[in-house]
Amino acid sequence: MSEHTPTPSSARPPKQTRTGLTSTGARKAASKSNRSRAREFALQALYQHLVGGNDATAIDAFTRDLAGFHKADSAHYDALLHGCIENAADLDALVTPLLDRKMAEISPIEHACMWIGVYEFQHCLDVPWRVVLNECIELAKEFGGTDGHKYVNAVLNGLAPKLRAQEVAADKASGATPPAPADEA
Repeated sequence: MSEHTPTPSSARPPKQTRTGLTSTGARKAASKSNRSRAREFALQALYQHLVGGNDATAIDAFTRDLAGFHKADSAHYDALLHGCIENAADLDALVTPLLDRKMAEISPIEHACMWIGVYEFQHCLDVPWRVVLNECIELAKEFGGTDGHKYVNAVLNGLAPKLRAQEVAADKASGATPPAPADEA
């Protein structure tokens, strides 16, 4: 055999390992938890509320009929959808001081991601603050604009020390690696 004739094993591209990520860096559906799926459905529902002003009950009925909803944590979805809509003014009041523009100029996807993050920081204390932050960044990567996840990261990272003060302080004291800066997330 000459050195230019490929052997059968060298003709094949190297086998690639599955990372659980799509080409955009978002997690593949099979690697998502029930809570991650609940956040996705809540994001879609909150988008309908922010863009169309639709009623929470109508949005809820529509969303529950979507393919794959049965794989989501419906209790977490309920808490996010209804909690964010009912507390919208309070959530916006916390987010607004960290914005560099008017709320009306924020994409509805990034707006909903921030609502989910702030709501979970305040009401879902069983979810570690770093998980909340990461999940909201992942949502913004998958559904938002090109760099929207960086904005979500910056705002939520700015609110975490205020809303989860003890948890963030404990992480800093333990020397835990801080979340990636907004331009790297």
